[in-house]
Amino acid sequence: MSRNLDINVKHLTRVEGHGNIVVNMKEGKLEKAELQIVEAPRYFEAMLKGRSFHEAAIITSRICGICSLGHQMASLKATEDALGLEVSKQTVLLRQLLTHGATLQSNVLHAYFLAAPDLLGVGSVFPLVGSHPDVVLRALRMKRLANDIGDVVSGRAVHPITPVPGGFTRIPTEKELMSLKKRLLEDMVPDFLATVETMEALAGGIPDFTRETEYISLRNDSNYALYDGDICSSDIGRVPDSEYLKMTNEFIVPHSTSKHCKANRSSLMVGALARWNNNHDRLCDASLNAAETLGLKPNCYNPFMNTIAQVVEAGHCALDSVAIIDQLLEGGLPNEQPNQEPTKFGTGVGSVEVPRGILYHEYSYDRKGQITAANCIIPTGANLENIDDDMKKLVPEIIEKPKEEITLTLEMLVRAYDPCISCSVHMLEVDFIE
Repeated sequence: MSRNLDINVKHLTRVEGHGNIVVNMKEGKLEKAELQIVEAPRYFEAMLKGRSFHEAAIITSRICGICSLGHQMASLKATEDALGLEVSKQTVLLRQLLTHGATLQSNVLHAYFLAAPDLLGVGSVFPLVGSHPDVVLRALRMKRLANDIGDVVSGRAVHPITPVPGGFTRIPTEKELMSLKKRLLEDMVPDFLATVETMEALAGGIPDFTRETEYISLRNDSNYALYDGDICSSDIGRVPDSEYLKMTNEFIVPHSTSKHCKANRSSLMVGALARWNNNHDRLCDASLNAAETLGLKPNCYNPFMNTIAQVVEAGHCALDSVAIIDQLLEGGLPNEQPNQEPTKFGTGVGSVEVPRGILYHEYSYDRKGQITAANCIIPTGANLENIDDDMKKLVPEIIEKPKEEITLTLEMLVRAYDPCISCSVHMLEVDFIE
């Protein structure tokens, strides 16, 4: 169809940060389809230079108010790798529990408050307060309980304070963990099952679009990898996280203050759908049943289904949290002191899954325990080239639709990735010519 089309969505809503969707077609030829990131770079790597290993995780948790726990976990792991700080089994279990809580609260936030309004034909969650009050209250209840995991284990849900290099400054009590377990079983699990029913009713509004790409996530041999594992590519398999630069290959594009990434193709996808494609065999039965109900199958190539993948893994996070609490209680919760005696000074890498995908931190330390160089690669930045590639394929497929419908579909596509743009705006190297 020979058609002219101009779309310019300034400051897309229901995403974290500022981005514009720009599409231009002349006489049926697509000239431009891109997500423009217009937020100013934040230079967070530069902020770390000269800082002590005691400060790194505190600083990097401020990169984001949604993924603050994930940045802190990646930071702690990078520091411990660089300084040779071994951590206990209890520390790992507590961190896994925190990661589940952070993933759960963010997935609930996105599915209910950012994505669902599109499927219900409204502009925001606020009309749903009147039309679907029980559903909104359920979402708030789920999010509150997920945040309470952070409060109990890390001192607070946003910008945690008790996790430090080598361990924790405070261990939760048996009473606190038993209370969380009771609420997860009595409140969260029924709410998750009700969420599956709600999303099943809305799933017919998810666009039918596919584009195969490379999916990258963590994977390990023992669990659904969120806290630890190798880097797993759907194209080439697993590599250690020390080789993360080969799996990211950042580059700069003119329309974005966030760097883009690629690995073995022109672009890659990270996030819940990538985790599903690479790790669905590690999910609990309740999540696999939810996936079947919601039409999520292995090797899913529809990026709009990322929201469904988030819902599916939310159930796993809830139930696996119960299992982790049982392990912690069986261990007796000894009052361990953090191991903060470096055995070396060098470079270390930390990788974790945050809700939007795999996150990498790398630090180099001098013999004073101060950072000399830092690198952070943010999952939203990893997804940006893939979003552009999706739009280039999607626009010609829906070009016969009205402009308003095309615009909404493109907005839904970007929102499906659950981008955290403010996290992704990156330090740029500038050469000054005198």
